[in-house]
Amino acid sequence: MGGRAKGLLRAPDGETIVERWRALLGASGVRDVFLVGARGTYADIPLETIDDEPGGIGPLGGLVALLGRAGETRALAVACDMPFVSESLVRRLIGAGEAAVVAPRRDNRWEPLFARYDAQRVLPVARHLAGEGAHSLQRLLDETRAIELPMCADEMNQLRDWDTPEDIESV
Repeated sequence: MGGRAKGLLRAPDGETIVERWRALLGASGVRDVFLVGARGTYADIPLETIDDEPGGIGPLGGLVALLGRAGETRALAVACDMPFVSESLVRRLIGAGEAAVVAPRRDNRWEPLFARYDAQRVLPVARHLAGEGAHSLQRLLDETRAIELPMCADEMNQLRDWDTPEDIESV
């Protein structure tokens, strides 16, 4: 994205993606919302940031930090480049069945950054994998026996993310 922080991009409704997520999560009953992976570009956003733990290992480091912060509760991990997710889909994820991890699957791969995690059950496994140098979120979800959040085609379409300028232009 040319060095631009994806979370500061404007979603089709005009809000930044980070602001949109904060509103969606709040409307869905989520009390504590954090930005994971402290970046100076988010300094003006009134959300607490959490540094990756450990840093430099990609998304697993951010997830370890989030789960550590969650303590004995559940945590939602959502990517800051998904501008189309609806409140109803967030509520479905929150209310999904009991499991260490609940996440959708697309093309036989987990969507680990639209997932609900039981911090107490997943954190030890995530820390172990990080210590082994195994940074795959796919492996983490497999090892914690994640359950799939079934989704229709419209819901899967809501998980489209913006990775390139062409993705934004296609809206």
